[in-house]
Amino acid sequence: MTAGDRTSSIGPPPVVLTAGNGEDARAPFAVSSGATVTRLIDGRGELCQDVLAEEVPVAMVYNGISHAVMLSSPDHLDDLGLGFSLTEGIIGTPSELYDLELDATCQGVEIRMEIAARRFQALKVRRRALAGRTGCGLCGVESLDAVTRVDGRVVARGWPVPAAAVARALPAMQERQTLHRLTGSVHAVAWVSADGRVEALREDVGRHNALDKLIGHLIRGNVDPMTGFALTSSRASYEMVQKAVAAGIGMLVAVSAPTALAVRLAGESGLTLAGFARGNRVVVYSHPEFLTA
Repeated sequence: MTAGDRTSSIGPPPVVLTAGNGEDARAPFAVSSGATVTRLIDGRGELCQDVLAEEVPVAMVYNGISHAVMLSSPDHLDDLGLGFSLTEGIIGTPSELYDLELDATCQGVEIRMEIAARRFQALKVRRRALAGRTGCGLCGVESLDAVTRVDGRVVARGWPVPAAAVARALPAMQERQTLHRLTGSVHAVAWVSADGRVEALREDVGRHNALDKLIGHLIRGNVDPMTGFALTSSRASYEMVQKAVAAGIGMLVAVSAPTALAVRLAGESGLTLAGFARGNRVVVYSHPEFLTA
């Protein structure tokens, strides 16, 4: 039986972790480490202990072929693999990811995934189209048209969310940002219920990685994306909007500003995009009917 013959109705597979030699690799890397620094205050210097966020190279490997390497915080990498695969269009549904293993090496971590044969074939075609081209920093993008498209997808919407839910979630998100509190150098994306409760949170040195991790978590937990919204500690780029739409998330709220392209994509795809969420204030840039005063 080939990979293309398989079917799955139970969602993403369980995660197997190895260390290249068969040993357990559940915690192959620390997410932070200590450092001695010199702090300058009022012209005086003093030695202090600080905590720094770790980042490690993470390779996305599909059916034995490495597709992309990124720097990521080394936790919740199973969620990252699933979320990245879906939001980058490598798989269309979670059932097309048959297996996922984390293989830790001295150089970093390989997320080894087995995907449906037709999806792998499409990925190989994409890689051939990219061969020999100068990279623009956009993973797997074959043309300028692909940058600004969301394939005509419009997210399904539930009931409007009160702005008070955003205000309630902001301090709760800050309280749960443990790695940021230690290091000050990572982003967070939280999943928030319609009444403002923070249900889950993922942190990473990359805001896109944090969102992919959260999306992977939502998929594994069979969370209906119509029941809440995503709240990010970063700005809202068009990539963040694309990933949210791919996951069926109808509202993305940022504590910083969105870009103009992000606002246009959100408007086209039915996503409510808000920024500058501070205390009781928030600015809504698209589909304000779903975020009420």
